[in-house]
Amino acid sequence: MPTDTKRVRGPDVSQSPSLFVCQPADGVSPQGPRADGRRRDQVDVRPVFVRCGLVSQAKGSAYIEAGNTKLMCCVYGPRETERKDETDMKCGRLTTDMRFAPFSCPERGSWIQGSQEKDFSTMLQESLQPAVCLHKYPRSQIEVNMMVLENSGSVLAHAITCASLALADAGIEMYDLVLGCSLRQNGASYVADPTSAEENDRGPDQSRNQGSLTVAFLPSLNQISGLQSDGEMSEDTLTAGVRTCIEGCYKLYPLVQQVLSRCVSRAACAPPPR
Repeated sequence: MPTDTKRVRGPDVSQSPSLFVCQPADGVSPQGPRADGRRRDQVDVRPVFVRCGLVSQAKGSAYIEAGNTKLMCCVYGPRETERKDETDMKCGRLTTDMRFAPFSCPERGSWIQGSQEKDFSTMLQESLQPAVCLHKYPRSQIEVNMMVLENSGSVLAHAITCASLALADAGIEMYDLVLGCSLRQNGASYVADPTSAEENDRGPDQSRNQGSLTVAFLPSLNQISGLQSDGEMSEDTLTAGVRTCIEGCYKLYPLVQQVLSRCVSRAACAPPPR
């Protein structure tokens, strides 16, 4: 029987990679330090690694890594609008597309965009649009493509920050950068920049102050461009949560400024194309 010599065949006997993954605990303790050592009821965000200009084919790109949450964003444009009936003669159009890689979650997903990805894409567009000077690009569209490589919590907040950096790297005129921060309320306690286990934890009391909050913030203008709240929280708890997320954005702002400064310096020192 002929065999395909060009195909790399896998082993006859194999085991699922899920067997070697450390299983999380059954529940998240509502007291004491968090699983990664951070403190509760304080603006204690995860260390963040950011890099711009990694994708040469895109006009601008950015990569962000916060804990095990990893995202890549590419910006294309401004270019002519594909649909003539959506052409605006006075201002441009911002389109966003956020997708999860099939390997980004414990359960393998599909390349087809689901309802959660569509909601995240809409929220991403609503958060970025107030910061982009669309009147500078009439009859044009700017495309923002976000890919989640690994989802370990607070993915929407970090996607907002990553997309803002990619727009700045592409040279798109903006009023200000947009930074994102999220919070998980669990009764009387809260955690900033929650992980996936903390986001899915419902806590012992499921009737009061159980919810998640994501804020998109313009630090220089001191304005909120986007807010998403899930769950049931009181008015005072929601107000305190928004202030906590704003404080988290201010903690991230010096790092973003440093990354953009290095990106501009690297581009200025680069030799001109031949």
